[in-house]
Amino acid sequence: MITLKSIKPGSTIRIVSPAGKIEEKHVMPAVKWLEEQGYTVKLGEHVFAQHYQFAGTDEQRAADVQEALDDADCDAIICSRGGYGTVRIIEQLDFTQFLEKPKWLVGFSDITILHSRLHNLDVPTIHGVMPRFFFDEEGAPREDLTSMMKLIKGEGISYDVAATEFDRPGTAAGQLVGGNLSIVNSLHGTKYDIDTAGKILFLEDIDEFLYHTDRMMHQLKLSGKLDHLAGLILGDFTDMKDNESPFGQTVHEIIKKAVKDKDYPVCFGFPGGHDKKNLALAFGMDWEMEVAEEGTKLRLV
Repeated sequence: MITLKSIKPGSTIRIVSPAGKIEEKHVMPAVKWLEEQGYTVKLGEHVFAQHYQFAGTDEQRAADVQEALDDADCDAIICSRGGYGTVRIIEQLDFTQFLEKPKWLVGFSDITILHSRLHNLDVPTIHGVMPRFFFDEEGAPREDLTSMMKLIKGEGISYDVAATEFDRPGTAAGQLVGGNLSIVNSLHGTKYDIDTAGKILFLEDIDEFLYHTDRMMHQLKLSGKLDHLAGLILGDFTDMKDNESPFGQTVHEIIKKAVKDKDYPVCFGFPGGHDKKNLALAFGMDWEMEVAEEGTKLRLV
């Protein structure tokens, strides 16, 4: 993996909207805060554009992301939100100049596509909070934000995760990969698919039917994605839905069954994803995990 430059006051951060549309009121407080910390912030020309559900046309969104990728003075790119749309522009993006001056990319949900693309280019990324969720109801920085800033500034970080009845004890070390389950699943068979062998896989999702989650876990299993993991970390599965005729299993029961014949450690309930807390994770970098009866310890190596 390429070693990225840690940002510091004076560094330039670009904010782009690769997917869904977003209003200024959800971004500008984050811009103000970052500038108060000493960073230079540049907004993509079409960050607040609207084209149906998207932040501008495919061409506009791709142009903003490309400009950020190519900017040699930029040290980090933060996506304004997820939603849907990154897959529509991924083929238009050229990473040639980016690889001459690689930089951090921050986001989650639909941004999983960019995480996967950059992982296959040996560039680490940050699965972390986006501007709309930087602050709590009182306007104070959330732990989501402070954890993301620690990673982007090159500081060490570790987490203690409460135990659940579904955890499987054990220790593991390896590169961390993954993201949104639906997106990871959708990339199977494409050139943006990721190799999970020997790695710690992180998954989260939102607003999915239980039967669909079961189908996605079976696809990961049948494709071999779950066979040779070093470990598995499950984040939040938020606002899950059931049919009128119940599926009969919770999302945790579905996942536990999918990996019941494996022997690697499994941590359920990491506070990451679409729920109230979204602690930052550095994808492509090495982590250690220890799952025990009293809980899970996760540490960036």
